[in-house]
Amino acid sequence: MTPDTPGTGDSALPLAGIRVVSLEQAVAAPLGTRHLADLGAEVIKIERVGEGDFARAYDDTVNGVASHFVWLNRGKRSVALDLKTEQGRALLARIIDGADVFVQNLAPGAAARLGLDTDTLRGRNPRLVTVDLSGYGTSGPHATRKAYDMLVQAETGLVSITGTPDHAAKTGIPTSDIAAGMYVLTSVLSALFRRERTGEGASIDVTMFDATAEWLGHPMYVAMYAGRQLPRMGLSHAAIAPYDAYPTRDGEVLIGVQNDRGWDLLCRKVLDDEALADDPRFLTNLLRVQHRAECDAEVGARTATWATGDLEQRLAEAGVAAAQINDMAGLIAHPQLSERERWREVQTETGPVQALLPPMTYRDVELVMGDVPALGQHSDAVLADLGVAEDEVAALRVAGVIQ
Repeated sequence: MTPDTPGTGDSALPLAGIRVVSLEQAVAAPLGTRHLADLGAEVIKIERVGEGDFARAYDDTVNGVASHFVWLNRGKRSVALDLKTEQGRALLARIIDGADVFVQNLAPGAAARLGLDTDTLRGRNPRLVTVDLSGYGTSGPHATRKAYDMLVQAETGLVSITGTPDHAAKTGIPTSDIAAGMYVLTSVLSALFRRERTGEGASIDVTMFDATAEWLGHPMYVAMYAGRQLPRMGLSHAAIAPYDAYPTRDGEVLIGVQNDRGWDLLCRKVLDDEALADDPRFLTNLLRVQHRAECDAEVGARTATWATGDLEQRLAEAGVAAAQINDMAGLIAHPQLSERERWREVQTETGPVQALLPPMTYRDVELVMGDVPALGQHSDAVLADLGVAEDEVAALRVAGVIQ
């Protein structure tokens, strides 16, 4: 696959031959469409003339390019259009008419004002799959509100269960954005599969609020049917014990015991303590949760006598779930990535950068990892595909309609 023509290469790629047009910005929609590009689709990213996706300006961490943009936009073709002009809107309509999928996450009502509502688009092309991604949907009291990731985490109650007992916190990654982006991906894939059977496209709405609410099923049902709010637990777990970071002689280890058999293995095989295994306070998970403070204290007093490496080996040999608490440097250096050859090099406008293979691994074909596009890098090529003559492209550029 050549860098300038993403989505047109290996026919073994699952979405080879599929064209996606996305009027997108920030995180949620770009994540969904980047995975479509990973799977072999041609993704045409429509950006503002002059500014582009505002995620381009979040920082300049990756050799002068924004870290969010590098993460979310590789393998796409960037077309910069001024959609405030009639010519820009007409060009976009022509691009979409040749597409299989259209995704947008503009502010509420903006797509309709541009004539990009699903009824208009699918009226011209019934096979088109459209995805309208928003914060809260098209109805309800929050329909017109802005919906940044932190705000949705707060409205859904995610922050009420995240953090320490003393302090609420949003998650360290944009969970609401990521949740919505993954539902964009799955909804597009399922709609394309259905189109193979019926010949009809689809009109799909995905909201950050709904996606995050779906992921909150466990604490939601506890509140609905037990009448209690799950507390913020830090590294611990509201329904399982022991489940936390425990001290060692030279550090700490995260241990998670999911069931009573795991508790027995932890006590007898790892900690060499028959009495603890038989302690009546801790015989079942319900009892261990009821006596969480005592349970954690007993486990911690015993793990503290072991060196971290020795304890980790004993936990692994006994089959008790455990992990190291890494920082980002630990992730980058993790042998699970290096020994499985998960790192690849992709190009940006300022040079090559390292990137991870997509998390879905096909055994018969490696998913594509295209370049991170410069703003408007593919405007000329995409318009040429539409049959726009070179002199007309030049005139459009002079007029500021394209970049």
